[in-house]
Amino acid sequence: MTEEPQSQITDEMRALMGAESPPATMWGTISADAVRRFTQAIMDDDPIYWDDEVASATKYGGVVCPPLYPGFAARREPGTPDPLDKAKENRDWDGIGGGGGERALPPIDFPNLPRLLNGGVEAEFFQLAKVGDQITRTTRYKDITDRTGRSGYMAIFRTETEFRNQDGDLLSRTTSTTIRR
Repeated sequence: MTEEPQSQITDEMRALMGAESPPATMWGTISADAVRRFTQAIMDDDPIYWDDEVASATKYGGVVCPPLYPGFAARREPGTPDPLDKAKENRDWDGIGGGGGERALPPIDFPNLPRLLNGGVEAEFFQLAKVGDQITRTTRYKDITDRTGRSGYMAIFRTETEFRNQDGDLLSRTTSTTIRR
């Protein structure tokens, strides 16, 4: 019989639950061209995303963005460092964090759990973003747990991100699960 591994979740980690990032407002506003490119990428040619005449006859009264668009609307402000430059310095960098600096949550470090896995994303939608909107996101640590599976010990933490428009209206909320093994 094997012994259950000791939890690696510390009191300091538990104290981070509920910690929230400062609001991060995207540079610029949503443009019709950016929405067009996004809808082409997701292969959704619904005219509500690009045709003013069709969209104005809907309950939205104009062109809107696909529901998941706010999560992809962030653009790096001109003149700021490219976050992917980290890969030049560290070839093992996993891309998590994106170099957001003050926008990022404090890291949760698991030195004995080097593998990072995407455990999925849940999304709730409240209203659709529109061309001309400026999106602000705020992220917080929601919870952290651990367990032992067939492949051994793992830590599971969830972050919740809210996306709001310039009027403070809640557009969507996503909850992302990350697994460390």
